[in-house]
This record gives sequence, structure tokens and C-alpha cells, in this order.
Amino acid sequence: MKRILTTSIILCFVLSVFGQFQRENLGNSSGNFTNPLFAGDYPDPSILRDGDDYYIVHSSFEYYPGLLIWHSSDLINWNPVTNALFKNVGSVFAPDLVKFNGRYYIYFPAGPTNWVVWADDIAGPWSDPIDLKISGIDPGHVVDKTGKRFLYFSDGGYAPLSDDGLQITGSVIHAYDGWPIPRDWAIECFCLEGPKLVQKGDYYYLTVAEGGTAGPATSHMIISARSKSPFGPWENSPFNPIDRTLSASEKWWSKGHATLFEDANGKWWIVFHGYEKEFQNMGRQTLLQPIEWTNDGWFKIPEGVSTDQPFNISIGKTGNSNYSQSDDFTGKTLKSHWKFFGEYDPNRITPTQDGLIFRGKGESVGNSSPMLCIPSDHSYTADLELQIEKDAIGGLVLFYNSFAYNGLLATENDILVNLKGWQYVAEKKSHNGHVYLRLRSVNNLVDMFYSLDGKSWIKLESSFYSAALQHNALGGFMSLRIGITSTGNGNIILKNFKYKPID
Repeated sequence: MKRILTTSIILCFVLSVFGQFQRENLGNSSGNFTNPLFAGDYPDPSILRDGDDYYIVHSSFEYYPGLLIWHSSDLINWNPVTNALFKNVGSVFAPDLVKFNGRYYIYFPAGPTNWVVWADDIAGPWSDPIDLKISGIDPGHVVDKTGKRFLYFSDGGYAPLSDDGLQITGSVIHAYDGWPIPRDWAIECFCLEGPKLVQKGDYYYLTVAEGGTAGPATSHMIISARSKSPFGPWENSPFNPIDRTLSASEKWWSKGHATLFEDANGKWWIVFHGYEKEFQNMGRQTLLQPIEWTNDGWFKIPEGVSTDQPFNISIGKTGNSNYSQSDDFTGKTLKSHWKFFGEYDPNRITPTQDGLIFRGKGESVGNSSPMLCIPSDHSYTADLELQIEKDAIGGLVLFYNSFAYNGLLATENDILVNLKGWQYVAEKKSHNGHVYLRLRSVNNLVDMFYSLDGKSWIKLESSFYSAALQHNALGGFMSLRIGITSTGNGNIILKNFKYKPID
């Protein structure tokens, strides 16, 4: 089983993992951490330490509600807090989560502009998105020594913010050109992006990504520069790249987009993302590494520390996680980890004590805006119990985007298969409108099943291989997600979604 985290206490006690972010209590001792920190599609991480608490948010692209905020008290165990974005403003990427004068802000690009949402409590309610009316991507918030606020952008320029952080008050001023990449390196593009700024001592540290976020395994990289002013001039680190994939033989590819931060115990880390070799369809996963400071004020990866290998971590304060993708759909609201592709229409879903009513949309899976969640394992099963009304079609699919998806569907009486847009009846008159569907994915080989009682499963003739459903082949920076679909003119009732890793 692919685990988000494999942890062992010094006495070689091996911990079990019971689903994403669920693991045994680690205790107040040291142990070995193995990446990833978040398994599955959690790109462009932006982390905020707020006292003894940690919050993190990721790019949410075309999945809505967006900007899901997670909380941890120990950097290891994470629970979802809330979504901060419900209004569709486009494809959301590279956010920056900050706290200033007691208020929380998330800055992010979407469409041709940049936006901000804010809240006085991290748990919300969060404001509607406010258009900052400025182009550029990957905004990075910084405060100068007089308390004035600015946003950096991926082109190395910055613009002033109002004191309340809700509008741009001046023009962009260019300040940083990046670190020159040797011409013989295999990269996707120069692509300066992801500026994140931290002040430590007399210096401001600017951390950026270069090399392109996908393409060759060796493309993305973490670059650092420092200045005694947030406006430059910037001096590039002698340790650049701070981290980079050197060979396609490594486990983690295209490592970049880092945020530098200090934990509650005074230790320093970077959190960043990378693709996993042979599992690029899982998207860019969140990774963690320690850093150390040199006597002359630069940071670097400690000798002997590798993203691919376990490294020692001081756990400190103990946390826990009760997060699971599984859902019996009996809650009064939809759990925050469920997303809809390309829209959020709350009128399509009606929570009841007997399950979630999901109104149909569209005539195909591609235009149905399915409800999605993120698989976190190389191998797993996903089961769903369905009650289907006349003229409705419910399904369980693996969904990349509106034209790349595979899975099985159920009408009032038949079982259908959809492979690369080719849809056909696989089992005629096999049920009476109440049916169970299953996907079993083992290292990207996916089998499909249905059941009349949720116990005895009938395998369908067709299977599919899902490894190619990823950004380097299809673009869009999406990931392969488990999707529940509702098409046609009627409703389906969702019950008992069960996600289970396979060892």
C-alpha cells in the first residue's frame, strides 16, 4: 500500500496507516519520516504556522468548492477545516495563505486576474472572492519593515497592497530575474514562478521555482535568494538549486514550488510538491524536508537527507487525524473533501438521513460535473451503493477531465461501461434500481464490479489501464480522481461510499 507517511519510533515500532492522514499516535519522540506528506493531488502547497498550529492550502484548479484548508498540530497528522472558495472564478492555482493583524488571507490567481479571500477565523466564514484587478500568477505576500504590504508575482515583480490587503494600490515594479539555469540541463522551460517570502534576522528570503512544473523528471527545482529589503537587490544562494530531481531513476520527479517555514520548536523546513515516478496520474503530491542554516546565513538541505529516503523528524506536540474519504452520506452537509468538476451547484445535492440525493445533469459523464475525491494510494477499492430513479444514470468512474475518464454506470436496470468515451451495455436487466458498484485499482490496472447485496461481487469483462491519464499526456494540471456521476433527467441516491487501500 502506498502510504502518505511511514513512521517508525526509535525502537523500530512500525505504525499502521488506516487511510489518508489516519495513523497511530506518534508520541513525543523522534522517528523517521517518509514522504509524501499529502499523498495524491495536493500541488503548490502554502503553509502557515499560527502559534502552535499549522494550516496548509493547495491549488484547487477546476475543482469546486476550492481552496480546502487543512490543520495540524504536529506537521504530520492533518484534518480538513473548511473550503474557502465557493464561487467559480476559473482555474485556481498557486495560492498564498497568510495571517496579518489577526486576519487570514488567501491570495490566488484565476483567469486573467488575481483574487483574495479573507476571514477573521480560519474556520470561516470566508469572504466572497475580491478581484485585485492585476495580471500575473503565483502571488506571494510580504510585509516590509514599516508594516506596508506587497504582492510578488512569478515574473519577479511586486506591487503594493492597501493596508487592508484587499486592493492593489500601484504599478508592478520588477525586482528579480531568477537564477540562471545551465543550458545543458533537461528542463521544461525557465518558468520563474511561485515566489514565497520569509523574513529571518536581517534578511528577506525569496524562494521560487524554476524549470517548469512538469515535462522532464529533472525540470522543476527550488531556488533561493536573499536581500536586506523585500524590494531587492536579490543575491542568489550559492546552494542553488536548493533541491532538484537529478535523474528519472529517482522516486520523486519535478520537485519544486517550496514554502520555507519555521516550526513551533524553532526548526526550519520546506514544504513543496513533486510527481511520483510511475504514478504521475496521482498529481503533484506534497513533500516535506528539513533545512539547515549556514553560519553565513544561507539555508540548504542537510547532508544525507533525500526526498526519496526516510529522515529523522522531531515530532514534538502530538496530533491525530480522523480523516477518511469514506462517507455514508448521512450528514446534514456534504463533507469538505468532495469536489465538483467545473462548477459548484448546491441545488444538485440534497442531504437526507437515508443518503445524498444527487440530481442528474447532462447526457454524458464528461458534461455532468461529477462529484470527486482524491485517491491516496497506489492500490485501492472504491465502493458505492446507489438507488436509481427512472431516467437517471449513476456511475463510479476514474475522472481526469471532461474528455478523459473511464468507469461503470448503472441505469434503472442495466450496467454500462464507459471506456474512453465508448459507452455500451455490459449487463442487461441485472438489477432493479438498487445496486452496488466497485472500482479496484491495483498499480493503475483497474477492474470493475457490481453487486446486488454489497457482498458478492460480479466482475465485468472490461478492465482498463489508467497510468496515461496525467498532465504530461493530457495537460490541464489535473489528476485522476474517483468520481461519482449523475446524468440524465432524474435523481440518484448515494449511500455508503467506501474507500479502502489495498496492501
